[in-house]
Amino acid sequence: MTTPFPFTAVVGQDDLRLALLLNAVSPSVGGVLVRGEKGTAKSTAVRALTSLLPKVAVVPGCRFSCDPASPDPGCPDGPHEGGGGGTSRPARMVELPVGASEDRLVGALDIERALAEGVKAFEPGLLAAAHRGILYVDEVNLLHDHLVDLLLDAAAMGASYVEREGVSVRHAARFLLVGTMNPEEGELRPQLLDRFGLTVEVAASREPDQRVEVVRRRLAYDDDPAGFAARWADEEAAVRQRVVAARELLPSVRLGDAALRQIAATCAAFEVDGMRADIVMARTATALAAWAGRTDVLAEDVRQAALLALPHRRRRNPFDAPGLDEDKLDQTLEEFAGDDDPDPDGDGGGPGGGGGQPEPDEGPADDGAGAAPPGAGEGEPAPGGAGEQSPVRAAEPFRTTVLSVPGIGEGAAGRRSRARTEHGRTTGARRPEGALTKLHLAATVRAAAPHQRARGRSGRGLVVRRDDLRQATREGREGNLVLFVVDASGSMAARQRMSAVKGAVLSLLLDAYQRRDKVGLVTFRGSAADVALPPTSSVDAAAARLESLPTGGRTPLAAGLLKAHDVLRVERLRDPARRALVVVVTDGRATGGLEPVALAARAARLFAAEGIASVVVDCESGPVRLGLAGQLAGELGGTAVTLDELRADSIAGLVKDVQRRAA
Repeated sequence: MTTPFPFTAVVGQDDLRLALLLNAVSPSVGGVLVRGEKGTAKSTAVRALTSLLPKVAVVPGCRFSCDPASPDPGCPDGPHEGGGGGTSRPARMVELPVGASEDRLVGALDIERALAEGVKAFEPGLLAAAHRGILYVDEVNLLHDHLVDLLLDAAAMGASYVEREGVSVRHAARFLLVGTMNPEEGELRPQLLDRFGLTVEVAASREPDQRVEVVRRRLAYDDDPAGFAARWADEEAAVRQRVVAARELLPSVRLGDAALRQIAATCAAFEVDGMRADIVMARTATALAAWAGRTDVLAEDVRQAALLALPHRRRRNPFDAPGLDEDKLDQTLEEFAGDDDPDPDGDGGGPGGGGGQPEPDEGPADDGAGAAPPGAGEGEPAPGGAGEQSPVRAAEPFRTTVLSVPGIGEGAAGRRSRARTEHGRTTGARRPEGALTKLHLAATVRAAAPHQRARGRSGRGLVVRRDDLRQATREGREGNLVLFVVDASGSMAARQRMSAVKGAVLSLLLDAYQRRDKVGLVTFRGSAADVALPPTSSVDAAAARLESLPTGGRTPLAAGLLKAHDVLRVERLRDPARRALVVVVTDGRATGGLEPVALAARAARLFAAEGIASVVVDCESGPVRLGLAGQLAGELGGTAVTLDELRADSIAGLVKDVQRRAA
């Protein structure tokens, strides 16, 4: 039975509840990543965890929340005397906004005081505020890469290091890291996924009774928040005491050799990278035993730990959905069961929600009713479709040449095109607009030097005023909007050709994922064009739409280009700083309607007139080639590449890439 307190008011979130509580018992588990569709109370559950954590004792006046029993010897507000009296306060939950700056996260130095007075005036950031509490990142998949790297490094080392303009500050930063995300808005990189200890998937219940209970509790909270909290106060207090008891029991929990062998065998069987999964599973299984009030780790603890710690580590590329084969898991655990398990029966009935899962019911044997008939998906005509052919499988993806937008942009940080960014190599200096974030020390000194006599300088210190400060300008890389315009007409529908085309687009999608781009997909066939996928950060969604793309009919090239132009116009209003790269995948033919070629040319000139970067992937094949894709690229003001040239490992692709870089 699930203990009913407010953050479990959303029924059906037992795994989320358990994962959060295990981290409260043992923060060394490594945090929780909560994945789920919008409106599933992910943030509500995380915020409610704060009230269940025990109070923390802190040194009075210390901005870094040092423990009076064992203060940090390197605390910037120290030194503190160990064993002194302290005060207690509730555990904090600090939220890291998606748009936060690096200085807001790790802290900032008062540059004016540092230069003028020679003092280290350090203002702590969110990492210091979260020490010995919770650091919560909503929509962590939308956080800029450099912030995620800083965040996870601090979580791994338990300390934050600030190195700025010759001033060095270090302080403790141990916190429970919790992130939430909607996979529809994009995925985290696999190496960042691996840094979260546990992950859980949440989804809205489809049971009417459960949905009614959610609405009832929400309305009750809105009508009387204080009364609602009082209603659950006793249950919350009981859970809080249980967390404290589990923490005290944790050092006494025994992780036997049999459990260790099961953990190692499970990680090896599922081919997870590195050893972090083994360590996280061991810590999670130990925390599960402590939460259940036991001093021995059972097989059921290992099983539950695997279900929480391994699914997100199974991803091999961004298009793989997290998951775990539970039948394979049970087989591995049974094969490596040992004699030192105190519960050899393994009934899986441990308290606290940490027990094993019930065995799945054996359903009827697969009779193939849901499977595709032989030959389906290979380009054969689909029943009931006039000239339409069923989708074909994409060829194996490959590493592509680098396609980029010319010039220098100012868009969101990424890895594709040149841009003026907050991070990168320093290229110059300018007067700051608003708050100073990146000081250009040499330029600041040069600006202040001519005025020292007029300012009455008498000592060795440099007299610096605000007008002297100079902001460093830096050049890095930005992410772009890569809009794919894919020809799905009958001329592209040959089995091998469409398979190669999909493989090429899939390869470009992988490249867009690695370079942190937004992607969109426009397709055209028959008599019209469709927006198969509006611009999004989720390349998974783009890959799914590509996989199910049907083909057949005429080639309304002009309609496809005009639809893409409309998509870019709308997106420019939403995100004006993000530059677009249009990738047209076609053989260049235009059919259907009056003067289809002339209409396509006029549509292409719209892109050239607005300076929109474009690339045409020429899919024409055979001994006789008309060169229509090259003509289209000329009208677009872009370049044309063949499918072979798109491969980074092809000789032609390498030559073209070198030429493009030289230009």
